[in-house]
Amino acid sequence: MTNQQSLAIAARFDRLPPSRTVWTMVMLISLGGVFEFYDLFFTGYVAPGMVQSGLFKPESLGFFAALAPIAVAGFGTFVFATFAGLWLGTLVFGFVADRFGRRFIFTWSLIWYVVCTAIMAFQHSGQAINIWRLIAGIGIGVELVTIDSYISELIPSGERGRAYAVNQFITFCVVPLVAFLAFVLKGTHPFGLDYWRVVILIGTLGAAFVWIIRRNVPESPRWLARQGRVDEAERIVADIERRVEAEKGIKLPPPKPIGTETEGRGSFREIFGPLYLKRTLLLSVFNMAQAIGFYGFAAWVPTLLISRGVHVTTSLQYAFIIAIANPFGPLLGTLFADKIERKTQICGGLLIMGIVIALFSQASAPGLLIVLGVLFTLASNVMSYAYHGYQAELFPTRVRARAVGFVYSWSRLAVAFAGLAIGVLLHKYGVPGVAVFIGASMVVGICMMLIGPSTKGRSLEAISH
Repeated sequence: MTNQQSLAIAARFDRLPPSRTVWTMVMLISLGGVFEFYDLFFTGYVAPGMVQSGLFKPESLGFFAALAPIAVAGFGTFVFATFAGLWLGTLVFGFVADRFGRRFIFTWSLIWYVVCTAIMAFQHSGQAINIWRLIAGIGIGVELVTIDSYISELIPSGERGRAYAVNQFITFCVVPLVAFLAFVLKGTHPFGLDYWRVVILIGTLGAAFVWIIRRNVPESPRWLARQGRVDEAERIVADIERRVEAEKGIKLPPPKPIGTETEGRGSFREIFGPLYLKRTLLLSVFNMAQAIGFYGFAAWVPTLLISRGVHVTTSLQYAFIIAIANPFGPLLGTLFADKIERKTQICGGLLIMGIVIALFSQASAPGLLIVLGVLFTLASNVMSYAYHGYQAELFPTRVRARAVGFVYSWSRLAVAFAGLAIGVLLHKYGVPGVAVFIGASMVVGICMMLIGPSTKGRSLEAISH
């Protein structure tokens, strides 16, 4: 496979007009991602039921009880197992989508975590639940990395930003759904099971969608071309072109040259070479910084509200109202995702997050707290879809998944340790102390983005050159 053939296939993709054919692929991949987000966000909502079942008493935790000295005890071991699995999935197994293909890993990692989560739902000890949670987390981590790579390679350059915005709009729609299901089922025993087990099992319905998605979303032609599987790549691109022409009633124009792409062996060491080391380092630091703000607020918002004088029961209601805002950040982003430079959107989101958390730390009126919480959520989710697209754009197809996995893995570690730090700061300095911590992290994230390359409207191959 020559570099010229690979570039020719990429050029044919990048000249495709907006079409139902292309956007159907985005929608189906996003629907697969819905189940990962369901799995990620049910943690906080099933916590009360799992704790009441006595699963996280020391005698039930087995060897996980040894985490107590580092302030991880009780239900905290479940959170630890979740992020440990995500970290392993993104860092250690991120390469598998580069090795075996986007479509193959997308479908089988979905099956992986669905099966593991279903098994976890029927465990009766904290140790067993945590083990299966860790194993399921590996599949979730792999899936998240694969989705970012998959979308970037299937979408024309002029629509990539909006594709990530739509992707995250769809996936974040599940957050209020999880909260609603937990609220409705709390205290009940559907099918003779504890409500929290049913909430977990509902997420495993994703298995039913696997083969629907698999039949209607092709392998990435860019990946196939880099593997030397030219005939397969040609067939897929030709089929997409034929469908787009039939749908739009036009004849596609000849593809335009998109420049050149650097050659390499596709090894993990390449992301630390002279071409990509700067990008790897800035994205690694950025991921640690953004995660502190994004998850630091989302996970602690009920506790932060209580610290601002809101009653515990009312705080949960307010937190639910704020959670409803999650899908609307990416939805808002569809209006400007491809009109404004990606890193500008990221910096704007981080700046607003820093300002809003400072105001939040001083506010006490319930209505104002809700408004500020919604603003923070909207800004953080604009930042989120923009950086998911941005980090996938900065690396070549041959190492995209493993590079995204490596830089993204630092956010998993940051979340684990940030949770401990926020707990300490909240106890000693209150919400203002947490605001300073999050605000400083936002400044670090902005500094990292300012030195990154521009990507708006450029082909993946040109960006990676």
